[in-house]
Formats: sequence, structure tokens, C-alpha cells
Amino acid sequence: MQQIASINFPETFDTIVAIANGGIVPAALLNQRLQCDFQVVKISLRDSSQRPMYDAPKLVEPLKFNPKGRRILLVEDRVKTGASINFAKKLLAEADVLKTFSVNGNTDYYLFNEACFRFPWLA
Repeated sequence: MQQIASINFPETFDTIVAIANGGIVPAALLNQRLQCDFQVVKISLRDSSQRPMYDAPKLVEPLKFNPKGRRILLVEDRVKTGASINFAKKLLAEADVLKTFSVNGNTDYYLFNEACFRFPWLA
């Protein structure tokens, strides 16, 4: 995707962390460019119809890596309320650098920041 290739990251990252499930595809595309460690944080809040299942995001599976000292780019597909990405940021708070990326939403880096955003974004 040409838009991902054109993003300027002034920082260097040693780890990309995808928020599963939506962040996996954009994180994989970013990792093709940045070539660093790839990790997944499994968080659940909404069902497949995007209806909230819980009052707050829940960690579905323990982290399989230690974020301490890492330079992390945290990736999500779409940020609406910020609940999932903010929960993930708390889980990764021991990172030396923690920046966020979304396909759509208000994050450190994004492709779009639109209130009404249609998927699939790769089309």
C-alpha cells in the first residue's frame, strides 16, 4: 500500500505490536517496510458486529514478550473511542518509546482521521 510506504517515522522502532484482530494486517504491511520484531496483543471489547461485549477492553491472552526497554509502534486498524488502544498503551507502558499508528483515527501516525470511514480500507 503506497500510503504506508510514504509515512515518515522520525523514530526508529525495534518492535511492531498489532492489536488483534484488526491491527494485524496494517501491522504486517508496516513490518514489511520497517523489518523489526512483530508481536500481537490480544484484546477484546467488541463482537464481530462491532457491538461492545464488555464495559472495558479485556486482555484475552497474556503478553508473550516483555515491553520493557523496547521502541514500540502500536498498530490498530480503526480508533473510535480509543478504549482498546489506550488499554494496550497501559500494558506496554514500560517501553522506552511507545508510538501509535492507525489506519483511521486520532493516533501519533495515521492514514486517515475521518469520522465516517468505510472498509475495506485496502480496496
